[in-house]
Amino acid sequence: MDSISWGSSLQFLAKLLSDSQEDDDDSADHVPHCSVSTMTPGSIGPAKRETTDTVQVKSENSKAIWNAEEVSEGAEFEDIWDPREQPEYEILFKQCVGTEDVFFGMSRKDPSTACCEDIVVKIKLPETKYADITLNIQDKVLDLRTPQKKLLLHLPYRVDSRNGKARFLSEEETLEVTLRVSREFDFINFA
Repeated sequence: MDSISWGSSLQFLAKLLSDSQEDDDDSADHVPHCSVSTMTPGSIGPAKRETTDTVQVKSENSKAIWNAEEVSEGAEFEDIWDPREQPEYEILFKQCVGTEDVFFGMSRKDPSTACCEDIVVKIKLPETKYADITLNIQDKVLDLRTPQKKLLLHLPYRVDSRNGKARFLSEEETLEVTLRVSREFDFINFA
């Protein structure tokens, strides 16, 4: 049986992996040999030196209080003081498949959302008229406002905000919004 415990072997390993400069002097930075409780995973390897270099960030507008990258998309629509309630909604994914996809598996499509071409958002709007609905769609945000309801929905995928379709089903009191998903590499996935 070895007389060296596992804790002291970690200390020896930390000492071996530390810089050679630390071996010469007996400063307080050395790993103590008496207790294992001061040993952390960060103690193994060369000691990290603090840098005092400051990075100057160049601002496009010196009077701006934040950068555009710091504000998430759709943040301008969020209003926590708005008393209107959020309507019930459902997100569905839709894809165009043919017999070559279903029976033969000739294309690269599968039932996952990564292979879907459209996002369908069904929003229940009871006691609402079509003329009272305001709908604003951006690349990643759907914003719906009515006199009684408000919905700010961050979409799971980037969509083509200019070529969407919306229809109001008055008998079901549901707004159905169909949006085309725009992915960067769709020409590879669906070729």
